[in-house]
Amino acid sequence: MIVLGIESSCDECAVSLVADGRTILSSVINSQIVHHRPYDGVVPELASRLHVETITEVYQQSLKEAGLRLDQVDAIGVTNRPGLVGSLLVGMSFAKGLAFASNKPLVGVDHILAHLYAPQLEAPVDYPHVGLLVSGGHTLFALVHGFDNIEVVGTTIDDAVGEAFDKVAKYYGLGYPGGKAVDDRAKTGNPDAYRFPQSRLDKGNHPFDVSYSGLKTAVINQKEQFLQDVTNPNLEDLCASFQKAAIDLLVRKLKAVVKHTGVSRVVAGGGVAANSYLREALLQQRTWEISYPSLELCTDNAAMVAGWAYHALLRGDRAGWDLNAESRVPRFKRRYP
Repeated sequence: MIVLGIESSCDECAVSLVADGRTILSSVINSQIVHHRPYDGVVPELASRLHVETITEVYQQSLKEAGLRLDQVDAIGVTNRPGLVGSLLVGMSFAKGLAFASNKPLVGVDHILAHLYAPQLEAPVDYPHVGLLVSGGHTLFALVHGFDNIEVVGTTIDDAVGEAFDKVAKYYGLGYPGGKAVDDRAKTGNPDAYRFPQSRLDKGNHPFDVSYSGLKTAVINQKEQFLQDVTNPNLEDLCASFQKAAIDLLVRKLKAVVKHTGVSRVVAGGGVAANSYLREALLQQRTWEISYPSLELCTDNAAMVAGWAYHALLRGDRAGWDLNAESRVPRFKRRYP
């Protein structure tokens, strides 16, 4: 079964063709980074307008790369939640048009579940496993029982980890996208130069929840002292210290989740899964079976959408023409109420 996937939940316009949920025949991504860089972040209205301008070309290029015609495609999967509503609607409208014109089945895909599925495109991972989703909009730990069956074990109570990276980068003028800018600077910095706090939410909160608002504020408030610090006035040290605090918190909570669930297979997905310090820290857990996607599958892409949609289609799922965009994360089952 060949599925055409469409992803437009934020600022990447992507179309991919995937066979049998695993074999990527094409994956074309149009990045809008250069357009949003002057604003140090994604401008929703600009993102949706750029999707309108580029989606047809991206679709045609994906078919050409795969050497296929639309009549050789079996079904269409499209991200319908969560994300920027305007951006989602562009991809969904295009997908509905293709499905209607070609009389092909359509299925809506949850962006979070697609990210957790992404490593399956490169190597099979058995269920159950612990899923770590880390991006600019999401931070969650989940027990993954199947492609569409997850129990949320922990999440952030405020900022997502990727959001903290982006805001710190913006405040210090490091450039956009912020996560990569911090990671690049941190590679030559001293991670022990600054001692930033990690949240402790063991009382009154879910035991595996995290918080990044305090860390973000501490790093931003460091600016005045940082500028006056003549003994160590480089941004590389600050980035390395911030990154260490942010990622070490994730790994500490992840260790607790693995211990509590007894599941040592761990899958990481989302844009922050491309962070070099996180990838290294995961590989250091010698008793775990670690899976994370290659860098191009960490960020938003349509291959993960098509791959996930394949399994939904096998089960008989079909979306109606009333399929709509949803901006928020759905209410996944919570393992620890």
